[in-house]
Amino acid sequence: MTDLAPAAAALAPAVLASILVFAGLLGLVIGSFLNVVVYRVPAGLSLTRESRCPHCAAPVRWWQNIPVVSWLVLRGRCAACQAPISARYPLVELATAVAFVGVTGMFLAAPQPTMPTGEAVGAVIGAWSLVCVILAYLYFAAISIALTLIDLDSHRLPNAIVLPSYLVGGILLTAAAILGAGWDDLLRAGIGMAALFAFYFVLRLAQPRGMGGGDVKLAGVVGMYLGWLGWDALVVGAFAGFLLGGVYGVILMIGRRAGRKTAIPFGPWMLAGAWVGICVGGVLSRAYLHLVGVGAA
Repeated sequence: MTDLAPAAAALAPAVLASILVFAGLLGLVIGSFLNVVVYRVPAGLSLTRESRCPHCAAPVRWWQNIPVVSWLVLRGRCAACQAPISARYPLVELATAVAFVGVTGMFLAAPQPTMPTGEAVGAVIGAWSLVCVILAYLYFAAISIALTLIDLDSHRLPNAIVLPSYLVGGILLTAAAILGAGWDDLLRAGIGMAALFAFYFVLRLAQPRGMGGGDVKLAGVVGMYLGWLGWDALVVGAFAGFLLGGVYGVILMIGRRAGRKTAIPFGPWMLAGAWVGICVGGVLSRAYLHLVGVGAA
């Protein structure tokens, strides 16, 4: 029989620290790329073309493109024309780094099946299963940041980001299941994907002006990632999206910045709700059940 223990408990402190530092550095690099994605994908521009200053078209040299550091060294201005560079660039890089460290640490600290002594091969396979899960949720963290910014900027959730996410998430989570994470988790992810997609699709049919097609497509991705972690994560994450979006809408109306018919981007709140479900879905679910007297004392 296998025991459950945090994966972090099997790692030396120095190794764990090294993993988290690597995750942070990777997050900075990915965050720099996300800045490119957020600007170019809605505009239909190639992601591979050379980066240039939008004011003077001067090419951005490698040393001017080091995450956070370059912005600080250049004091937030273009090296060629001294035009201001938005502080959003380093903030996105830092936010991605923090997200990557948080996701990696969360899954390393979560209970994992540990193999009995002597089953070294099984332990290695289990470790790769965990790596696949972590990579899947790092990817979800990255697209969450990109889609949130794009939706806030343009009220769009581009197919170029949303649709490939089904494939990327599906491949990584299937690989994790094959390597030992559990077929039940994969089945639940599939059910969550289909259920949340269908729910949003019905809402779209009922209120075409209140729900965008991009929201429906994103719902399936959200359902897949929430379902993998459990029914409580799925329910809490789905509900939290509507709760957060509703609170935001009420705040806007109280401040007279929006009316009942004002279009409000819902993607950011879907994603924020999803991360509530991912991070604390189980805790909130148990707390609620205990509150209503269903959970254990």
